[in-house]
Amino acid sequence: MLLGTLRIAVPIVALRPRFTFAATGHYEAMILGCIDPRMQSPVRDYAVKRGLTGEYSQFVIAGAAIGAVAPRFADWHKAFWDNLAITIELHHIKSLIAIDHRDCGAAKVAYGNESVATPEKENATHAAALAEFRKQVGQRQPKLKLETMLMALDGSVTALG
Repeated sequence: MLLGTLRIAVPIVALRPRFTFAATGHYEAMILGCIDPRMQSPVRDYAVKRGLTGEYSQFVIAGAAIGAVAPRFADWHKAFWDNLAITIELHHIKSLIAIDHRDCGAAKVAYGNESVATPEKENATHAAALAEFRKQVGQRQPKLKLETMLMALDGSVTALG
């Protein structure tokens, strides 16, 4: 009898997290991050430090904000903006947190190696891309609170914008 109970209980317990959170609801934010494997843990750690565990959705694209606005990646733009719109509709997010990062390969592809050749140039490149991103978010989703930042590989962040 106990073995039969366990066979039923284990699948129910395994599915329990699905019953806990609804696909729609009211969540805090969307985090826009880069596909770079080195950034997955630092971005997650940042979200945890901010108290966002279970309160954010995530969109990951090469270059983060660069992928959403750089002309080199024009084919990707619609996917990001449509995803943001549906996230607002389904999750009623209040804010968008865009996290670009240092030593980003997509920045080099989008703007050239020279654009990130020195820390000063890298800062300027990300600042310009994030300024364009802020402009487009303001035009498309003016009610959304927006945070833009540049993250180092060690997870430290510099607010840009």
